[in-house]
Order: sequence, then structure tokens, then C-alpha cells
Amino acid sequence: MREIFAKAMTKFFRLIADTFFAKRYGHRAVVLETVAGVPGMVAGMVLHFTSLRKMKTGYGVDIRELLAEAENERMHLMFFIEIAKPNFLERCLVLIAQIVFSIFYLTLYLLDKRTAHKMIAYFEEEAVNSYTEYLSLVESGALENVPAPLLAIEYYGMSPDAKLVDLIEHVRADEQHHSEVNHSYAASS
Repeated sequence: MREIFAKAMTKFFRLIADTFFAKRYGHRAVVLETVAGVPGMVAGMVLHFTSLRKMKTGYGVDIRELLAEAENERMHLMFFIEIAKPNFLERCLVLIAQIVFSIFYLTLYLLDKRTAHKMIAYFEEEAVNSYTEYLSLVESGALENVPAPLLAIEYYGMSPDAKLVDLIEHVRADEQHHSEVNHSYAASS
């Protein structure tokens, strides 16, 4: 049942992203990265409070990993905000999506951590697919290969002349790592 639920929710959220943003990958990345920052923060916070409540130190590595994931997703958001420059309506949509998804994910995480991590692992796999599509559009010339934002250049230590393709490759690698980590947590929780 966990697998079915996790995959169904992934397909549902993918449908929403496809409906609103279709091939507008920069704007899609802004909304997806806003939501993507939620799971690591929620899971890290729950583990933090569990550690405090149980007065045990054994959660530190997991807390740091999950909060690092949340921070990494936040940075992705900052990069794509500079590229997509979302308008007021899109910023409102981001806020609504973040609130709704935060409540949904916290509830799911409290009910069943394994399913929550499995769902996020699948979300991250979808993110890898989306960034692969985005990358192919930029590489084919269908979308402009603009300079990477300075923030991304500094964050990843890229060369000063780095382009959007370089940024997408780094972000896609991060998403692949997040998928692997969440599959691991789903198997061990």
C-alpha cells in the first residue's frame, strides 16, 4: 500500500505541475523547489523534537542530513527565482502550494514516515526527469542557455562563465542524491 500511495501522490502532484506550467521549466522549477524544501525541514523538525522528547542523541546524523536537504532545495529555489523572475500571481501560487503541502506532508510524516520518505524519493525521481527534459531543451537551443546566477556559481564552485546547462546538471545531481537518501530512509524507518 505504501508503494501504491507514494506513486499515486507523485502522479497527482506531477499532473498539477504539468497543468499549471507545461513546458515553462523555469517557472515550474520555482514552484517545485518551493515545495521540495518542505520534506527535509518537516522530517528534520520531527526528528529533532523526537530526540528532545526521548532525550536521546542518536538522531543527529539524520537531522543534519534532512535539514541539509531542505537547505539545498531552498538554494535551488533562489537560483531559479533569478532565472524565471516569477510574477505576483506565481508568487501567490508558491505560497499557497507551500502551505498546503506543508500541512499534507507533516500529517503524512506523523502517520507513516516510510510512506512519506518513499513519496519524496519518487518526487525527486520526477524532479530528475523534469530537469533532464529542461536540460535537453536548453541544449537543443529551444530555450536560451543564459548565464548561471552568481549565487549558483558561488554555491557550486562553478567557473565564472557557467551557463544554465551547468546549473541544471548540478541541480539534477542534487535531486538524484535526495532520491537515493529518501529511498534509504523509506527502507530503514
